[in-house]
Amino acid sequence: MNESVVIGLSVALGCGLLIGIDRERRKGSGPHRAYAGVRSFALASVAGALAQMLDPALVVAGALLILSLTTIQYWRDRSDDPGITTELALFVTFLLGINAMEDPAVSAAAAVVVTGLLAFRSPLHHFFRESLTESELRDGLLLAGAALVVLPLMPNLPTPWLAGANPRRLWSLVILIMTLQAGGYIALRLGGARLGLALSGLASGFVSSTATIAAMGTRCRQQADLLGACVTGALLSNIATFLLLLIVSATLYPAALASLWPSLLSGLAAAVAVSAISLFGQHASADFATPKGHAFNLMQALLFALVLTGVTAAVAFARTHLGQAAVTVGAAVAGLVDVHAAAGSVLSLGAGGMLENSELVLAILIAFSTNTCSKFAAAYLAGGTQFAARIGLGLIVITLATWLPYFLFHF
Repeated sequence: MNESVVIGLSVALGCGLLIGIDRERRKGSGPHRAYAGVRSFALASVAGALAQMLDPALVVAGALLILSLTTIQYWRDRSDDPGITTELALFVTFLLGINAMEDPAVSAAAAVVVTGLLAFRSPLHHFFRESLTESELRDGLLLAGAALVVLPLMPNLPTPWLAGANPRRLWSLVILIMTLQAGGYIALRLGGARLGLALSGLASGFVSSTATIAAMGTRCRQQADLLGACVTGALLSNIATFLLLLIVSATLYPAALASLWPSLLSGLAAAVAVSAISLFGQHASADFATPKGHAFNLMQALLFALVLTGVTAAVAFARTHLGQAAVTVGAAVAGLVDVHAAAGSVLSLGAGGMLENSELVLAILIAFSTNTCSKFAAAYLAGGTQFAARIGLGLIVITLATWLPYFLFHF
């Protein structure tokens, strides 16, 4: 017998047994038990494989037979809630048996997924009925639409009215930001009370580290006993800054990472270190509530893309008419507002061949430094002297670590 035939039949049998075991456990007993168990599923899968191997007409006949049996069983079911899960699972098992003769790996993988859906019935029902809110469902659909519907329709060429920016890359950046925000939101929900403020700071940092520090400072001023937790959340937002810078660089100008990664990874390591020291040096408050509302902010993501485009146009204009020095000054000014937008504009110029990598790295480091000044000012104005002092110490360490590779390699 051909080896492929043996493999196909074996996989078909395995698929039927795997799915059938779950259905057998839920089959029940007595006159109202389900009509299909482990033997029925195994036979249906093997029948599909044999039909596919012998004659395509048998595939049609087998499908009609299973559909007829499931229809009869559905009408004979006298229970109060006659679901059709078992009936559908039996038909899917038949199809998996058919496919096993052509692509056994796909059938095996699909059988595992189908069995998982069947086995985790209660957790899935609880999650979708109790845990998942309507706003979270809408956010998930919106994110899926942005990635699967809008993104493929975006032009993949530089557009003059967007200052030469690529619309698809900009929209990809919007999707990335929304995805990161959603990931942080999920982490915040799963983290519970003990790590609530820490996870909140890390997640919010993907939107704006400066705004996160100001928000933490405001909370600290309102509840002085949360000083340590607020400082930790504020410092963790800097980790998000570096992660997003790495993602922005990889999205807009991957070649720049060869020059940028020493500074970004050095700064990221320092941010992780100071955050860890702060986190393990205090006890998180237990009265932090899990988040409610939206998993991400679409308007903030769109605003970031618009700011990035505007800053890119302004810096490009300065580069053309005022020379290289204007690019550095423009990046420094833009960094006061948003370091990611400033870095994105510089990276866009680098991708267009208007900046050397050494000039690009210097401009981004300067933008990062001016943004650090904005963070310290936000900490002082929102949280007061004590909060700003603790944040400021961490910001100094992070900034020095970010600049260190540049000084080592260029001087």
